[in-house]
Amino acid sequence: MSNGCFVMKCGGSTLAALPEAFFLDLKKLQEQGTVPVIVHGGGPAISDTLGKLGIETEFVNGLRKTNEAVLDVVEMVLSGQINKEIVRKIQQSGGKAIGLSGVDGHLIQAKPVANAHEVGLVGDVTDVNATIVQGIVDMGYMPVIAPVGIGEGAQRYNINADTAAGAVASRIGVARMIVVTDVPGILKTVNGEKRVLPVVTVAEIERMIESGDIYGGMIPKVRAAIQCIQGDVKEVVIVNGSEPEVLSKVLRGDEIGTRIQK
Repeated sequence: MSNGCFVMKCGGSTLAALPEAFFLDLKKLQEQGTVPVIVHGGGPAISDTLGKLGIETEFVNGLRKTNEAVLDVVEMVLSGQINKEIVRKIQQSGGKAIGLSGVDGHLIQAKPVANAHEVGLVGDVTDVNATIVQGIVDMGYMPVIAPVGIGEGAQRYNINADTAAGAVASRIGVARMIVVTDVPGILKTVNGEKRVLPVVTVAEIERMIESGDIYGGMIPKVRAAIQCIQGDVKEVVIVNGSEPEVLSKVLRGDEIGTRIQK
């Protein structure tokens, strides 16, 4: 994969709230030849739709328990509503994007997770069809990927967006992945005030989870970031998407957000 690429992971609700300036920054990077490969989530929108349809949903260790009825909604919301909303926003800002899900062209191949007896149709990524991603990039478009995977017997799987993004980054061989969130990075309380840690190692993160410095929704984010540091991925940067020109700043090497390194 060309060095002019990076993988960006973003939650669906985070993306919906991002200012137009964020999408203009994406377009600028694309025009400069640094093409973002976007992998998005959409947990809150899935929960909302399940609620409207009266389908019960529960989480086991941060993973949504998924049966075929839940999976229908997951696919509809992720591959339909959210994926196309992101594509529209990019195009509205003058960028060029093609939306697809992991099912298309066997882009994200999956198998059941180890605890499938507890969570149902949740998948682990076994392979990523990097030639499709490269082909879209070569045509001058940003791939926007919904994390629904495909496995044996054409079975669909619900895949955690962080896990999918890490697998895509590793398989297409990019050195850096950017996780866009609604927080400025990993925070640590120093002398009673919260400060963003500019750089942390994987070992430091494990210690901070044990000590309770990292808690709640940040735990799956950092765990997924750690998973991404495999293959050619050397670092994962967690940033706040509402910061002006945040992606350009990360790619320039400015001190922004938290860099997680091997």
